[in-house]
Order: sequence, then structure tokens, then C-alpha cells
Amino acid sequence: MYYIGFDIGSSSVKVAIVEIATGKSIGVAQEPETEMSMLALKNGWAEQKPEDWWLHACNAVVKLKKKFNISRTQIKGIGISYQMHGLVLVDAAGQPLRKSIIWCDSRAVEIGNEAFSAIGEKKCNEHLLNSPGNFTASKLKWVKENEPEIYNQIHKFMLPGDYIAYKLSNVINTTISGLSEGIMWDFKNDTFANFLFEQYGISTELVPDIVDTFCVQSKVDKKGAEESGLAEGTPIFYRAGDQPNNALSLNVFNPGEVAATGGTSGVVYAMTSSLSVKESSRVNNFAHVNYKKGNEPRIGKLLCINGAGIQYRWLLNNLSVSSYEEMNNLASDIPVGSDGVCMIPFGNGAERMLNNKDIGTRLVNVNLNNHGKAHICRAALEGIAFSFVYGMEIMKSDGIEVNVMRAGNDNLFRSEIFSNTVATLIGHEIEIYNTTGAIGAARASGLHEGDFETFGKYITDNDHVMTYMPFKDKQPYLEAYQLWKNELELIINK
Repeated sequence: MYYIGFDIGSSSVKVAIVEIATGKSIGVAQEPETEMSMLALKNGWAEQKPEDWWLHACNAVVKLKKKFNISRTQIKGIGISYQMHGLVLVDAAGQPLRKSIIWCDSRAVEIGNEAFSAIGEKKCNEHLLNSPGNFTASKLKWVKENEPEIYNQIHKFMLPGDYIAYKLSNVINTTISGLSEGIMWDFKNDTFANFLFEQYGISTELVPDIVDTFCVQSKVDKKGAEESGLAEGTPIFYRAGDQPNNALSLNVFNPGEVAATGGTSGVVYAMTSSLSVKESSRVNNFAHVNYKKGNEPRIGKLLCINGAGIQYRWLLNNLSVSSYEEMNNLASDIPVGSDGVCMIPFGNGAERMLNNKDIGTRLVNVNLNNHGKAHICRAALEGIAFSFVYGMEIMKSDGIEVNVMRAGNDNLFRSEIFSNTVATLIGHEIEIYNTTGAIGAARASGLHEGDFETFGKYITDNDHVMTYMPFKDKQPYLEAYQLWKNELELIINK
């Protein structure tokens, strides 16, 4: 018997099937095999058709069932992960009224800034743990202001994962974690943030019903079964945005545990039970998947680093090297600190952790007689690692503690230089796991039974790759980091 997990991304939809008894991944399918398109009618806009997510999800189910000879009746539960912060609007018949305004669309920035000013920083921090920013609620306000003919037809708004669950079941609902990612949860009063909707002049009748993150949220109906290839009556047990789900996939649930990803951009997602906020302009705070009303809070503090792996990819394309492996080998011949060469990796747009400054990538302290591309490769890996450590210093000032970092087996964390540098500077081990969001969502279907211990064992037994331990001789790393940090602060304090 199996669970199935959906991961609704902005570049593709991934679907995974795992064995219930062991948590072992049977297979993962991606649709489309090429990247999904985004519509950008204006600079800073990004939209996708929700119907396309559903089509790709259904095609991936068909592909998996056929490849592994699995029947619909063998699939006993559904978990859903999805791109965060997107806005889906449907009419009374459940039809989308417009394309989804997705996470990377920046049209609502000014609306969120105005609300932050009008409501007040203190109230936003105490109640929302964030500025309203460019999140789902502000996008809904944008529709109200700019597309009143569409706004007046809205029956309910949804997040992307809510829409997939709706297509499966014909039931519209959402979760506290989902509402918090749209900056719509009042943490101080443990209820929906009515005051924000009052500020925006939006009716709370548009809000879906709220269900627990782990429970029978709804069941596949006849139409959902016909279109998806899943059995009618199959329960949807779990739903979460991609970053909370990534943390879940890495068994990160409790204060002191940190999840990290190192792809094109980098993300640090740290657990805390504190509702205090000092860095709402640089760090976001969301209800984690195991947040429950009336219990000790479980808050995920999220910091995003735009300029991460994209810099290493740029070097690969421009340094006359054949592979990341070759770059890593070149870098390994250079001592810690890259002989003074520093690379500042922030060349992928404005960095929120730098108060939205766009400082670009900088390469400094190069001696044309002594330094070559091996120094640049080492400086690049160290610079990205230092940016993670710098971000975690911001998060520590905002109340997090670190006992362990867990990360996926992606390009950056495969690099010994990168992982050893981060582990040594934060003074804690980094556990590497070979898992995905779709696999995590599938496994999470079993958490409606509340057995987190067995869930964690599945991850350890099936996915653990290796653990990086911090080096005892920390001094060379501290000196190199301080030199890098001095160079960064010269730039940002100009």
C-alpha cells in the first residue's frame, strides 16, 4: 500500500509514491519534463494558469502508476506541497477567475508597505510576525483595486495547494500554516487576522474553511477520481507550502532544528517557539506544519539568500571549466581563506537580508601575479557559505538557536568546502539527506496518526547520506569570514 505526494512548483510539478510500511520512495515523476512557462505582462509580474498545475499533476500520476504497475486502490492517502504565497481566485462554480499571481510577482509591494505603515510596525510584528509585504493578502488587495470586475465575482481565494486539493475533492479549505504564509494569521490572538482584511476592505467571507495540517482534510470525489486517476474516497491527509514542507521532509519540527537548501538561491528555515520579532524586514515568520492553536508555538523563521548557487553556475559557464566537480577539485587545492581573495555573491537582485540593497557580485583582493581560477572557485564557495553564516547571525539576533542543520543533497551541500565552512562557523553538524518535497509530502500523509518518531525514522533509514562535523581548528575559518564580512560591510555602509 502507498501514499502519494504532490509538489506543485513554479517550474514543474513533481509527484512521488512511497511505501506506507517502510516510508521508502518507490518513484518520482515530473511534469512537464521541460520548465513550465510564466506569463509576465509587465516587469515584475509573474502569473500561471492553475489549470496547468492540475493537468501536469494528473499526467504525473498516470505516468507513475503505469511505470510501477500500481493501481488506484493501492494508494491510500494524499499529501500536497506547493509554491508559497500564490493567489488563486475562483467563482461560485469553482472556476478560476484569472491566472494565479504567484510567489515571485512583485506588483503588490507598495500595497503591503502602505499597510505596514498604516497598521504600524509594532502591531504587525506582534500580531502578524511580518510586514504584510508582497504576500497573498496584498495580492488580493491589488485585485480589488485594479480588477474590480474580477474581485466582485470571487467566491473564495485559495493558495496553490488549496486549489489542487479542491480539484481532487470539490472541497475548498486551507490551513493555519497556509494562511500565515499569506500573512493572514494573528499569532497574538491565535485567529484569522481580521484587522488586516479590515485595513484592505476585504470581506472575510472570501476566506476558506480552516482544517488541521494533518487530518482528513477532504476526500477525492467522483470527478477528481476520473481526472486524476486516483480512487474515489482517497483521503487528503496533509498540505503545506514548499519551505515548511521542505523542513518537514528533513525532519525539522522543533526549536534548535534548522533546514537549509542550496540551489540557485539559498534558504535557511529555522524553528523557534518564540513569537518575538526583531527582523521582520529581513526575516519572515510562518506557522510551521506542527503549529496548533493553544499549544506552544512552532514558528519557522525563513531567510532567503538570492545570490547563492547562481553565482557558482555563472562561474561554471564563464571560467572555461567542464563541471562543478572540476571547480570543486580546483578549489580544494587552495587553503582556507583563498589567500585573501573574497567573492561577495549577491548578484541575483536585491537581497532582503541586506535591507533590499542590490550590491551585485564583487571579486576583491585579486593579485594578478599570484591568483588564478582555483582561487576564484574557492572564494566563490566560501563567499556563498559566508552569506549563509551571515544570514544565520541575523536570525540568531532574532531569537533562534541552532542545534543541528539538515539539508538536501543539492549542488552546494555536495561541496565539502561549502558544507565544512558552514558547519565549522556555526559550530554544529550538518546532516545531508537525499529527499525531495514530493517524497516528504507523501510520507507526511501518515502523520495524521501523530507518529512523528516513526516518520523521523523513515527519513534516517531511507535518506541519510552523510554528516559534516565542525572542524576543531576554527581559527582559519573565523579569520576568512571576518575578512569577507569586512568587505561586505564596506559595500553596504557606503
